[in-house]
Amino acid sequence: MQAPGNQPGKIVVVGSLNADLTIYTERLPEPGETLHGEGFTVNPGGKSANQAVAAGKLGADVSLVGAVGRDANGTMLLESCAAANVDVSHVHQVPGVETGVAVVTVDASAENTIVISAGANGTLSPGDVAEAGAAFEGAAVLCLCLEVDLDTVEAAAKAGAEAGATVLLNLSPYAPIRPSLAALSDVLLVNAHEASQFLDGEQIPGPDAEAPAWEPVLRHLVARGLPSAVVTLGADGSVVLDSRAEAGKRIVRIAPTRVDAVDTTGAGDAFTGGLAARLAAGDPLAEAAAFASVGAALATTKKGTQAAYPDASAVFARLKA
Repeated sequence: MQAPGNQPGKIVVVGSLNADLTIYTERLPEPGETLHGEGFTVNPGGKSANQAVAAGKLGADVSLVGAVGRDANGTMLLESCAAANVDVSHVHQVPGVETGVAVVTVDASAENTIVISAGANGTLSPGDVAEAGAAFEGAAVLCLCLEVDLDTVEAAAKAGAEAGATVLLNLSPYAPIRPSLAALSDVLLVNAHEASQFLDGEQIPGPDAEAPAWEPVLRHLVARGLPSAVVTLGADGSVVLDSRAEAGKRIVRIAPTRVDAVDTTGAGDAFTGGLAARLAAGDPLAEAAAFASVGAALATTKKGTQAAYPDASAVFARLKA
């Protein structure tokens, strides 16, 4: 892994910005049940904004393409991204449409439920991607998720591929994707459940499985047009599947980083941002995933998302511990 001072290449993130409306409870409610909460916050969020901020706080050169409303939540999101040195010049402020929101419930064990309303995110179009063409020039990595229209995601993937960027596709929130989008993507980022859905219900090996058990998963991913993937396993770490790696390194298990988690909201976005930052700095996929895993774990030790994301020195310090 390269030294912390190494200057990473450019990252472009295309997608969502949401205001996170979060309430903390002892446990998550059952259907139809009302519970007492223990605190309420409104924080900057949205998968793409989170990924951009996570990478920006790690020292990456990041541009964000997205949309917010002309409201207080939109202003909050733009300010949070800018504070992390994220270029927001390609984030449109859309009149007459509210900024997207996510309603989040977090329980005492740091688990969460999230419901999103697209708001201005729903207006982001392939035309906006084309308008932001300058952002893709010289890009090393492109981050995508599925919180915006799939046509927009595919247009961004095409722009990223044409620019020579490594295209990271976070298949969340899960939706079926076209083969054309898979073919434009270099690395698929999924949890075990999403991986199973993408592979038509295929059983994903458990956290204690050895590398040979993951070979069928890698073969099926390649057959679907994905050369590489990172499958996250929550508190059990992750697995890197890379058909382009040399023999013996095609399947790499990334051990979990043990922490006292208080809020797992946005941890997957911290992982994606960390992965992008290190890939842009030139790290191989497995090394980048090891770095990202530590960053995501550290992000769970504080409440909220963007404010909880660590800087590079904190991640490297934990890696050396």
